[in-house]
Amino acid sequence: MAPASASTAPLRVGIIGAGQISQGAANDFNGDARAQVVALADPSPERLNALADKAGIPKRFSTGEELIAADGIDAVYVAVPNKFHAPLAKAALEADKHVILDKPFALNLPEAQAVAAAAAASGRVLMLGMNQRFKPSSQIARARVRAGVFGEVYHAKACWRRRAGIPRIGSWFTQKAVSGGGGLLDIGVHMLDLALYVLDNFKPLSVSGAAYTKLGNQGLGSGGWGMSEIDPNAVFDVDDFATALIKLEGGVSLCLDASWALHQPEPNYDDLHLFGTAAGGSANSGEIYRFGAAGGYEILQGLPAGDLATVSGNRFSNFIGACLGEHEPEVTVAQALAVQAIIDAIYASSNNGRDVEISF
Repeated sequence: MAPASASTAPLRVGIIGAGQISQGAANDFNGDARAQVVALADPSPERLNALADKAGIPKRFSTGEELIAADGIDAVYVAVPNKFHAPLAKAALEADKHVILDKPFALNLPEAQAVAAAAAASGRVLMLGMNQRFKPSSQIARARVRAGVFGEVYHAKACWRRRAGIPRIGSWFTQKAVSGGGGLLDIGVHMLDLALYVLDNFKPLSVSGAAYTKLGNQGLGSGGWGMSEIDPNAVFDVDDFATALIKLEGGVSLCLDASWALHQPEPNYDDLHLFGTAAGGSANSGEIYRFGAAGGYEILQGLPAGDLATVSGNRFSNFIGACLGEHEPEVTVAQALAVQAIIDAIYASSNNGRDVEISF
């Protein structure tokens, strides 16, 4: 998708959702001289006014639909419960507004494809806010893969495992009718996207997956993230742990683990490990493991002194630049659709107990 025409005027941004994720988003938008948050929508007057007052946002609406229909807004950030991602993103694109959409893309691939079609028809920028890509360590790992440091990378292991990180049991996160899924859709999608991005391989062939609900339904593993209302009577019916083996084009395999609640020694562990013919390595630490020139084995510690990052800034600065015609969005629609297809396949494989082939 081509970016909008280059412009020097500040991008006027509307944020739909005044939850915890939007607190930092408002700061990032307003901290960029190329953009200004001019509108905010949230059904909770308390959340709405607290963030609008703090960030100096003049226009305030109780619904996302009202914000989308308003004049004087060029772009919209959609940060609401997952059920409403696709409808609001599609409506904003049809209203000729650029959209950055919080993950996951949608509840399923057909929903995501409908949003992608709306973006193509409108010519506006549509970008998923996959923030793990923009970490310097992630950029360095991607640059090393491209430079052949690991040789042929034939396997990778991506994980984000929390011991007790459920976003408050009883919130919308833990209700499948609104969220569509649990830890896999919340944090697993980040590590899946990161792995495919670093590998530069968004061509899945098949998936064998399993999703479990074992601790959250016992009331165990609740964390403190989020500002959404709690329903003490809500049934916990989403996954608190999911795992998958994903086979990609070119004979590459990827293991993915994602947990909100899991018995493990660390409160939190996340990383992407790469395994190649010349070396292995950790994306987070920057360590490289390989046979040394003298025949011994060496572990090279830390990130390199030079700057190997290929993309500067964060997801919001990248989105702003794409809207203003400075570059293409770093997260493409085709990539986002591939991630959604894999997520769908993991749940389908878990439900039917068999491998699922992917073709879309």
